[in-house]
Amino acid sequence: MTTDNDVLFISHGGGPMPLLGDPGHRELVERLSEMGGALKKPSAILVISAHWEEAVPTITAGANPPLIYDYYGFPPEAYDIQYPCPGEPVLARQVYQALDKAGIPARLDDKRGFDHGLFVPLKLMYPEADIPCVQLSLVGSLDAGVHLAIGKALQALDYDNLLVIGSGFSFHNMRAFFTPNTPEIQARNQAFEDWLDETCSDSTMPESRRAERLIHWDQAPHARFCHPREEHLLPLHVCYGLAGRASDAHIPATILGKKSGMFHWSSESPLYSLQDALS
Repeated sequence: MTTDNDVLFISHGGGPMPLLGDPGHRELVERLSEMGGALKKPSAILVISAHWEEAVPTITAGANPPLIYDYYGFPPEAYDIQYPCPGEPVLARQVYQALDKAGIPARLDDKRGFDHGLFVPLKLMYPEADIPCVQLSLVGSLDAGVHLAIGKALQALDYDNLLVIGSGFSFHNMRAFFTPNTPEIQARNQAFEDWLDETCSDSTMPESRRAERLIHWDQAPHARFCHPREEHLLPLHVCYGLAGRASDAHIPATILGKKSGMFHWSSESPLYSLQDALS
């Protein structure tokens, strides 16, 4: 992968709520909007979405993928959201070839559209919808090591000015979002966020140790409380597998009353911090 590409893990919030004026998503809307202005505008975006699982990594390959409104129970305007960004079949083919070269079976899908893990955050970051996008699925086994390997395989990509986004959520206990935010829940939430920040941001940590911690993420403090199912955490594993080093910035945000985090691996240099750019 060429050196002028940014890698970003984001917490994307609850369904379309960031676009519907929900007050619990105010900080998320601010952070993502600021990121879109702080980062250099990419030539294309590759999104690993928590909302797509397949038997093997699968890549959107259509020239103009439709939107998939993969949520329910929201007001009518949630199903009128538009984000008419084009696809990028050349990038899709490169992603497929990088995975294939690493011995990872993969599949191109020229029919599937973009789910809300892509169009909700990108509508905040790049509202013009003029940047070509490709979406990459998770693997249904939800094996952490597999997703690290997928990220490592993507290091072979040779696509100038590419932005890679892992679109998930660092806290994703749906029941806890809608129950009283007791001091105990806050403490469990904070303990896992602290562990995740240390794991991703500590530049003194050997990479073998960082990878081991991410593979065994469920041994972290209150891991299974924060992630009863890990699909919203695994886009982070792909991002780290691709970057292969400590993140340059940790961007916290309180979303729906819970502490959440985002991580940026900069194309500029290890000294450049998106966190500083947003302050």
